[in-house]
Amino acid sequence: MSAPTKPAATTRRGFLAAPPPRPRLSDEEVRRIYPRRRFGVFMGIFIGYAGFYLIRNNVSLVAPLLMEDTGIDEVGIGLIANAVLFAYGLSKFFMATVSDRSNARFFLPLGLALSAIVNLFVATVPWVSGSIAVFATVMFINGWFQGMGWPASGRTLVHWFSTNERGWKTSIWNTAHNVGAAGLGVAAAAALNWTADDWRAAFWFPSLIALVVAAVAFWLMRDTPESEGLPPIEEYRDDPAKVSIELDGEEKPSMWQFVRTHVLTNRVIVLLAVANVFVYALRYGVLNWITVYLADVRGAEIGDGITGFVTFELAGILGTLACGWISDKIFRGYRSGTGMLFMALVALALLAYWLLPLGAPIWISIVLVAVIGGLIYGPVMLIGLQAIDLSPREVAGTAAGFTGLFGYLLGATLASSGVGLMVRYLGWDVAFGVLTACALGVVAIMAVIGREEKKLMRRAHS
Repeated sequence: MSAPTKPAATTRRGFLAAPPPRPRLSDEEVRRIYPRRRFGVFMGIFIGYAGFYLIRNNVSLVAPLLMEDTGIDEVGIGLIANAVLFAYGLSKFFMATVSDRSNARFFLPLGLALSAIVNLFVATVPWVSGSIAVFATVMFINGWFQGMGWPASGRTLVHWFSTNERGWKTSIWNTAHNVGAAGLGVAAAAALNWTADDWRAAFWFPSLIALVVAAVAFWLMRDTPESEGLPPIEEYRDDPAKVSIELDGEEKPSMWQFVRTHVLTNRVIVLLAVANVFVYALRYGVLNWITVYLADVRGAEIGDGITGFVTFELAGILGTLACGWISDKIFRGYRSGTGMLFMALVALALLAYWLLPLGAPIWISIVLVAVIGGLIYGPVMLIGLQAIDLSPREVAGTAAGFTGLFGYLLGATLASSGVGLMVRYLGWDVAFGVLTACALGVVAIMAVIGREEKKLMRRAHS
């Protein structure tokens, strides 16, 4: 008598694991469902990503009230605020390696909900604000959860929107951070008004809104078209990806092998990361020093500096949208060409801002600040888009996170501490010379990347 056959072992899947493909729907169902699903997932990542900006770094917004109530000084506020950005830069890469194998529908809302809980903790637990070290540690944790937003959004974009439309769609999605930041201002102002300027209200009220946003994002989002019984986006829109790989189902590479081969040792991705250092140095090198430069060199009032700050950000929305549209419609998916154009214009606008005669009306400086903001935010978006365009979709979020890691840890540091040291010891001319060199450096790097990008585009359509 033969021994009984053991049942086949089943693979246990974690709740975050990406769902397997479902059986393909009929052509009629695909035509009916696909457009609706695409709209839904786009709104999910737009609303969800905006939600992260409601609770990213509320410390800076209420710093004067916080300092008055707790006795924390300017140095302490800086340490607490920087803890968020430092953690975010790290998390944007390391959590992306998890996100690329996870269900985006769970990953993004979970990160947003956890970040909201951390902010509620700050508002309701008194001993958090009693120590700079504890406060900075808690905000570091907040920054880590914040890093779960971009990778999940990038994964969604690369799976639901094909190459020749992704520039425009990504540029629209990227404005979510402006929407979220504006929403924080409105929510915090209302909460402070209700509570007679209790700084804790600027944490707990936006956090409650963020929890609702997380629920809405979960309701709208889906992981991949295949998990819904739909064809891959490249097939649906007859638009092949620039980079694709064939996987052997029996010998599927580990995540580390994917990351090592297609990110860490990928010359194009590494060059994009270096370019992102220069782009972030320019972005924050101008933005963070607008009020100081206009006051020190142009003799402007503080109100003029704040006006310049606001116009820089608002112009960034228009510039981001324009950059995405131009990269799709005029350059036809050739992102490097768009990046070279925008960065060359940034260099010219920066020179005009720097070399403007001292007697010129202050409004000209403010207009030039707006022009720089409108131009620089396009490449900020574009480098993340190129990272997901020029890497296999299996590691798209990780590739984008890798470029963000360099941008935040190195570029933002150069923009704050670096520019400050140059201005103090060498003067504004040296600082502007270095920033202009950064812009031209990005143009040169994009020219090198562009040659490889053209090869990939020709191969994809051959």
